[in-house]
Amino acid sequence: MDLQIKGKTALITGAAGEIGLATAMALAADGAELFLTDTDEDALDTSAAEVADQTGVRATTMVADLTKQADAAALVEKANVSGGIDICVHAAGITGAKGDPLELSDGDYEEAWAIDFMSAVRIARAVVPGMADKGWGRVVYVASENAVQSYADEMPYNVAKAALVNFTKGTAQVYAPRGVLMNVVSPAFIETDMTDQMMEARAEDLGVEFDEAVSSFLDEERPHLVLERRGRPAEVAAVIAFLCSDLASFVVGSNYRVDGGAVLAMNT
Repeated sequence: MDLQIKGKTALITGAAGEIGLATAMALAADGAELFLTDTDEDALDTSAAEVADQTGVRATTMVADLTKQADAAALVEKANVSGGIDICVHAAGITGAKGDPLELSDGDYEEAWAIDFMSAVRIARAVVPGMADKGWGRVVYVASENAVQSYADEMPYNVAKAALVNFTKGTAQVYAPRGVLMNVVSPAFIETDMTDQMMEARAEDLGVEFDEAVSSFLDEERPHLVLERRGRPAEVAAVIAFLCSDLASFVVGSNYRVDGGAVLAMNT
């Protein structure tokens, strides 16, 4: 399928993570030029090398801390040398602190807010005006099932991701008439380092093997995930890539859930 993005420059944040990397692969396969960023230089270089090896596309890379507006602006300044950013996929984020919602500290909430929500605001401030000036742009945020299905022990993450979906919905209304389409993809229980760590801890707590920990988690914690497995990063990336394309030219402020059925509610 031709996404009609050949030659467009795609900025991917959190590019050292599994979903960011899979997205880079998907966009590169359709001819996009890549600009990858993360906070870990070694991991970022590894991702860029893997993309080059698999697709032949040599990505521009830059380490950036998106809790700082200056770093977001620096990304755009570097990209402007080659014509600016056409596509932005914001996959950067953390799980954050877990525990009783009222026993978690202000700092626990503030950390998730700064990284999972405010970084999205900062990157939009940096990239959207240039897209609007050109009359074409795509912004896709990676949220989570937690945005609409709250888990009591993950409240800082829940709140930040819910805010991200709301921010996208409202901001999309402002910029869609200027050609910039903003949307969200909300994965659930994907094969990533984050869920690996969750399941390794569960396996240790229960005294079982990793696969059994995954199976029991699905039975007890995700009963509506009817596919009965973790999702693959490439399955999330495929939806992100669609939303980055001209094929999604009538999609504005939507939240696409890639969750295997984990969220049973009909509304977004």
